[in-house]
Amino acid sequence: MSGHSKWATIKHKKGALDAKRGQMFTKLIKEISIAARMGGGDPEGNPRLRTAVLKARAANMPKDNIERAIKKGTGELGNAIYEELTYEAYAPGGVAVLIEVLTDNKNRAAAEVRNIISKAGGSLATANAVMRLFSRKGVISLDGEKYTEDKVMEVALEAGADDIVNEDGEIVVYTTPENFEAVLNAINTAGMETDGAEVSMVPETYVDVDKDAGTKISKLIERLEENDDVQNVYHNANLPDDIEE
Repeated sequence: MSGHSKWATIKHKKGALDAKRGQMFTKLIKEISIAARMGGGDPEGNPRLRTAVLKARAANMPKDNIERAIKKGTGELGNAIYEELTYEAYAPGGVAVLIEVLTDNKNRAAAEVRNIISKAGGSLATANAVMRLFSRKGVISLDGEKYTEDKVMEVALEAGADDIVNEDGEIVVYTTPENFEAVLNAINTAGMETDGAEVSMVPETYVDVDKDAGTKISKLIERLEENDDVQNVYHNANLPDDIEE
């Protein structure tokens, strides 16, 4: 398979920043709730909810938590109203940043996101200036030491995957959003465990940055991800190895 991606290392970085279990669960619960509110509480008839539940299970969220989040979304346990917002920004070094927000107070969220970006030396971008640099794709990663690339490729391509990339020992499978669930199920059915699986915004190209800019970008991403209203942060920085570590 052709291509080169920093998705695996970026997501590993994100995983380290999201290490606080409670914070991660809060973000997952909000995603489940809004998916249930928009498309109903039955995962079989609600693809977005199905994907959110798969992600929650991958994070070992208890079944009871998932069920309560669905009921909150459908109004059975009170009316949880969240708004979805997407901010487009530039970080130091001209790096593109997408910030997805789920919030019950958009004025608070807007002020906090702007403040974090401004303090980091970044700036908000005009509409679609950053969004056009990313594509929504299903992304599934596996440990290359556990599974061979050929085996993953055989299972994933048969199930409808678009591409498979070996990124420094991490095997990353790309799918369309529509084929994500089928490919993930095929990989799980084949007995392979995933390191991560989600529908994500993947950069079309990456921007190389030096250590100084990389440090600033890393701190910016960390502060954004620590914010309770921020659901996902995506960027197209190719960070130096010592920053990634």
